[in-house]
Amino acid sequence: MSQVHIRHLSQDDAQVISQAFQDQGWHKPSELYERYWEEQQNGKRVTAIAEMDGQFAGYVNVIWTSDYPSFQEQDIPEINDFNVLMKFQRQGVGSKLMDYAESVVRERSDVVGIGVGVYADYGKAQVLYAHRGYIPDGRGLYRYDHYLQPGEETIIDDDVVLYLTKKLGTI
Repeated sequence: MSQVHIRHLSQDDAQVISQAFQDQGWHKPSELYERYWEEQQNGKRVTAIAEMDGQFAGYVNVIWTSDYPSFQEQDIPEINDFNVLMKFQRQGVGSKLMDYAESVVRERSDVVGIGVGVYADYGKAQVLYAHRGYIPDGRGLYRYDHYLQPGEETIIDDDVVLYLTKKLGTI
């Protein structure tokens, strides 16, 4: 049985991660992970890397101060940019990353937040979050800088997000 190992992002990971996503047809530039590493060094985020049998398999971020206004107002840390390579999905990698992210948040907060896209490409994530006990925050869909209003027309893409929270228990 394959082992999943979770560790923090290192400065040398950026190109490996970028190439792994490029190999499956996703554009994720190495500069993104260089920025994550810098922010991790500055205490703004924790980026957890999953490896399976020594190969990069996925990652997740914990952002201590979310850009989402409701989480900011309530001082709710956000799990963000959660990705598992397609070839490693359905093997427990995502669950291990989420377990780790929640344990990191639990050290500072008894509530964690996460945003999820609303179209079919996000279906697996929607189901995973529901199974893990995440519930909608009750504020509706959010895009860019505002909550979508009844009758408002928009394009459903990666920028339309439903935010969820989970009570982690006492810290």
